[in-house]
Order: sequence, then C-alpha cells, then structure tokens
Amino acid sequence: MREQDHLGLDGEAAASAHLERAGMRIVDRRWRCRYGELDIVALDGDTLVFVEVKTRRSLEHGHPFEAITPLKVSRLRRLAGLWLEETGRRGPVRLDAVGVIAPRSGSWRVEHLRGIQ
Repeated sequence: MREQDHLGLDGEAAASAHLERAGMRIVDRRWRCRYGELDIVALDGDTLVFVEVKTRRSLEHGHPFEAITPLKVSRLRRLAGLWLEETGRRGPVRLDAVGVIAPRSGSWRVEHLRGIQ
C-alpha cells in the first residue's frame, strides 16, 4: 500500500473519531460501488450524513477543502443516493466534509464543514 493510501486511511480514522466525539454515530465506512466510494456515513440525530474526508500533510498545495469541487459534490450526491437505495434507509440527508491536516511531526488538525453544497 502506498504512503498516500495509508495517509488517507489514517485521515478517515481521525475524521471518524472526531465525528463520534461530536456525538455522531458512524454507520458505514469506505462503502464502495462501481461509481466510487463514500468515505463515511454517519447519523447526526436522525439525519444521515455523507462525509467526504480529505487529508493533507500540509497546506503547501492548498487546504483539504479546496479539493472538494462542485464535480466531487455532485458525485457524492449520486453515491449517497445509491447507498440509500442499496440499504433501504430513509430520512433527512446532509453532505459534510472533514479536512485533516496531518503533518509528519506535530499535532493533527481536524476541521468539520457541515452542509456542503
């Protein structure tokens, strides 16, 4: 596995822990279908939250949230619909993003952006 893959998995774990500390319950991680992958699906009260996680070592190439383009949000919406269809779950839905800045030394920073469009 490439270092970048390990970094992504570590970022998703940090994001999951952050969301759980915020009172959310993780219901699915790394759900895949032929159209792509959902990083995290969580429950925030009765709202299903589909979370895109972006992890970076530094801000040298921009903030992690800058990688969440309108095309990425559109794909996330499509994947959320497919997840709902496959699982039969219903209820209010929200799209969130979590940015993880993970320097090789020093503390990591996790930022949660609710309700991305």
